[in-house]
Amino acid sequence: MASDNKRTPANPDTVKQPAAARSGSDDIDTFLQQARSLGAPVEGRGRLIFALDATMSRQPTWDTACGLQAQMFDAAGKAGGLDVQLLYYRGFNECRASRWVGGTDALRDLMTGIQVRGGHTQIGKVLAHARREAKKKKVGAMVFVGDAIEEPIDTLAAKAGELGLLGLKTFMFQEGRDASVEAGFREIARLTGGAYARFDTNAAGQLAALLRAAAIYAVGGIRALEKRGGSGSRLLLEQMRSR
Repeated sequence: MASDNKRTPANPDTVKQPAAARSGSDDIDTFLQQARSLGAPVEGRGRLIFALDATMSRQPTWDTACGLQAQMFDAAGKAGGLDVQLLYYRGFNECRASRWVGGTDALRDLMTGIQVRGGHTQIGKVLAHARREAKKKKVGAMVFVGDAIEEPIDTLAAKAGELGLLGLKTFMFQEGRDASVEAGFREIARLTGGAYARFDTNAAGQLAALLRAAAIYAVGGIRALEKRGGSGSRLLLEQMRSR
């Protein structure tokens, strides 16, 4: 991962994978090229990991997330500023992270350059990556948007518990109504001290409110969330206070 020192050259910081598993598609090259050119984050701002399931079933929500992430930045900016790292998985063993960025346009360009692709979930890699980042420097929160779990929940729970010990709260947003996915997402949120919420593509406003609330927490913590108010803030606060 690129250093937070603004003098350090940009680094795409891909999550390591076997060479044979890497995709040769053009959009990966585009992602890496754009990631190298992103501006360095500003010291003293909040940090949030924005993790997305980019497997084939996620196309509708991926498009929605691309449109809503600007609102997440705007809300965080009013609370003091936010640096975000985009993390996604898709295809066969492909899980990649951008460097930390401090601008809406840069993150939007990264997201719109990625196409969804069939594959299994890699939530374990997401949690492990978040742990590495949090050990380097404090990360205020992680947002995860997905619709499936295809990994042993006990394994994921152990990784989530490690995030909880580091104080990295995870906000798990589920598309759809699969009961087993909800149970898994709720457990990950519980173990990290975060929160869970369900949404669908017909409720873009709900997802926007939740993303804004998560961003506000990453910047200013519980007090900033309480001061902000709104439905998204209330939903997250109710769950976080019940831990």
